[in-house]
Amino acid sequence: QVQLVESGGGSVQAGGSLRLSCAASGYAYRTYCMGWFRQAPGKEREGVATIDSELITTYVDSVKGRFIISRDNARNTLSLQMNSLKPEDTAMYYCAADPRPWCVSPLIDTAYNYWGQGTQVTVSS
Repeated sequence: QVQLVESGGGSVQAGGSLRLSCAASGYAYRTYCMGWFRQAPGKEREGVATIDSELITTYVDSVKGRFIISRDNARNTLSLQMNSLKPEDTAMYYCAADPRPWCVSPLIDTAYNYWGQGTQVTVSS
């Protein structure tokens, strides 16, 4: 059974940093495409960053140069380093897994079969 558990969210002032983590279990983690998504109140869920089994990454334009996605296959963990945070980054952040080794539709949420429960990120101005 695939399980994804996020941690690391919190409240921070604009310009600050946070690091999100996702602990994965129950499947061959290293072979899956992994992604971070977010959803702000009243908005649709948005793809933020993805990384495939060959460490190829994709980012939504609004976070390029500020966020870094990484994975540790030995520890079955996914991370998202978020720097220079802005109030518009405020959202619930979710970890997601696509069983395919390459991120075929990287930032499209319907491509992902498994989801964590989310962790809240709040950025104040």
